[in-house]
Amino acid sequence: MAQPDPVAAPSAVTAGREVLPEALFAADEAVGQGGARAWHKPVPFHRQAYAAIDLGTNNCRLLIARPAGGHFVVIDAFSRVVRLGEGLAQSGRLSDAAMDRALAALHVCAEKLRKRNVHLARSVATEACRRASNGAEFIERVHRETGIRLNIITAQEEARLAVLGCHILLEHGDGPAMIFDIGGGSTEMVLVDPADPVPRILDWQSVPWGVVSLTEGVGPIADSPAARAAAYADMRARVADGFAPFIERIAPTRARALAEGAIRLLGTSGTVTTLASLHLGLPQYDRRAVDGLIVPTAAMRGISQRLAHLSPAERIAVPCIGRERSDLVVAGCAILETIFDIWPADRLGIADRGIREGILRSLMATGGDAVRSREALRQLNSGATP
Repeated sequence: MAQPDPVAAPSAVTAGREVLPEALFAADEAVGQGGARAWHKPVPFHRQAYAAIDLGTNNCRLLIARPAGGHFVVIDAFSRVVRLGEGLAQSGRLSDAAMDRALAALHVCAEKLRKRNVHLARSVATEACRRASNGAEFIERVHRETGIRLNIITAQEEARLAVLGCHILLEHGDGPAMIFDIGGGSTEMVLVDPADPVPRILDWQSVPWGVVSLTEGVGPIADSPAARAAAYADMRARVADGFAPFIERIAPTRARALAEGAIRLLGTSGTVTTLASLHLGLPQYDRRAVDGLIVPTAAMRGISQRLAHLSPAERIAVPCIGRERSDLVVAGCAILETIFDIWPADRLGIADRGIREGILRSLMATGGDAVRSREALRQLNSGATP
């Protein structure tokens, strides 16, 4: 079977980026793809603020940071559940209420960009805007009302940015590794060769099943143990069917990794961070305790099974879930268990980082003296398919 093309980076990281002057909406002439704006007042590289906005199917997230050697220091962050993809599975469109929620969050982001005097920003939208018939119309409205230029990125670019943002948390070891990102509207699995400072992408797959789209795809579930069990099995089957071509392609690699006992797995998503919090028994979410944690996959399976069979009221009462996540966490558990079936590692690395961090690393690699970052990006993008 033919392999997919390697994940390619946008040319010069211009797609959907903005070079921001002191005033966010300064009337500089737009240059380059994505409306890049030149800033005529140079600032030393180490003092420049960079920003990344990730508008997903479920969340709107912002990260603002400054370079610090080969890394960066976060100076501001924002995250809000907006459920942009709510109802999309049924209507094929972004609803007025969902767009209003997302716009309210993006207004907050725009104000933070102003206050932090951001030098360079890239703002992306993912699966909900890719699928919605009015996605492009919404993007135009966002720019008109907030000044933010959102770029609807491909699933390929989404996978690349997730890898770039979290790969540093992969366990040390030999052989290939799997990185996955469970989103609101899609899930990506990326097989990587971690031998280089930045892993080379060997193969990847995106399926249109995230926690929102899978929940809505299965539909309302009767409040009985039998109905919950049947719905959970249905969710897992849908995800497995979506990944079937990927499973076939990676079968030889999977067999070798299992034979050699070298099978590593790293996940980035609200699902894995929430379940890791439950594994630790945290009364509320604590990023410092979760990001970079290594947990037994058997423990994560056990938590997933328990959550899947709780009633809605019982899930709401679980710490770190509450009302906001209670209706979506079951779909996340179904996706996670299916990933464990596909890539049966004994341990799972937990990452509370991903697309935003990948964007920041890309942006910082284009400026200042970030030679090592540019070389790492070159290695990531030169990966050949097996």
